[in-house]
Amino acid sequence: MSNNSQPQEEQAFILFAQHGWADTFHDIAQLAKSLASSNTIIYTPDLGWLNTWLEIAPLICKVENIATEAISKYPDLPWRIVAHSMGALIWLEVLERHPEWLPKIHSFALVASPVGGSDLGRLFDPFRWFPLMARDLGKNRRAIAEAIASKIPVLSVVGDIGNNTDGTVPVGCSQFARATFVRLDGIRHAPLKNHPRVAAVVRQFWEKPVIAPIQTDSAALLIAKLRSLDFTETDNQNFEKAKLIHTASDDTKIWVWTNALQVIHVFVSVGDRCVYSAYAGWRDQRKLATILKRISPTTT
Repeated sequence: MSNNSQPQEEQAFILFAQHGWADTFHDIAQLAKSLASSNTIIYTPDLGWLNTWLEIAPLICKVENIATEAISKYPDLPWRIVAHSMGALIWLEVLERHPEWLPKIHSFALVASPVGGSDLGRLFDPFRWFPLMARDLGKNRRAIAEAIASKIPVLSVVGDIGNNTDGTVPVGCSQFARATFVRLDGIRHAPLKNHPRVAAVVRQFWEKPVIAPIQTDSAALLIAKLRSLDFTETDNQNFEKAKLIHTASDDTKIWVWTNALQVIHVFVSVGDRCVYSAYAGWRDQRKLATILKRISPTTT
């Protein structure tokens, strides 16, 4: 008679854990080890600290080549991907190149990743003239992320130390349709790459990975419309300075504030809680004015 009380060994899988900008593999490897079982194959590519300040294209190719080698060596094993910040952007680009890999992927966890385009990157290189990482971090990859999240379970974990930011990446910049979104209060950007609370969230998601439904409430639809215009999402520290210009029937509100440089900021709140913060660069001022006029014809 067999003994059914013995725990079954977890299915073997490949775990890709990718570090981010201005970093090496050491910390993300600690997170990977905390998530792995005895038969997990772990890959933690070290892209080189200096290389993460240069262009992203060679880093994408390096991760792509390592993944290709993994397929050749372990063709039957499923994948799980966990990536911090820029590392998740690299994997978005890799998976866009290789949609045929998606059926192999159990889940993809992005941690503190500026999917919508880093506001700091855009601040350093607003016209995207320089072939450095700031330009690449400022790119909006939300459409890529949403296409992937419509086909495989995707988790987006963010930190929030106040004002809807982890101190480096605004909370809203990590949000996109079809992803399960988890906010962890009180954790800054860098510690998220190997924080035990992140590990706990990833493990919980792995137990029941799902493709999240699209939100259809009026606030979500309004934010999706604003995000389609690719404004630069930022923290909400200036929300209290903003002027209310429109209130919908469900208490979704739109606010605007113009700073000393005449850059317009737009905020969306539900009740008193700010759920979207962004500004339009000088080249995008007309687009923002047009959409605000449609929403609230009395806006000047």
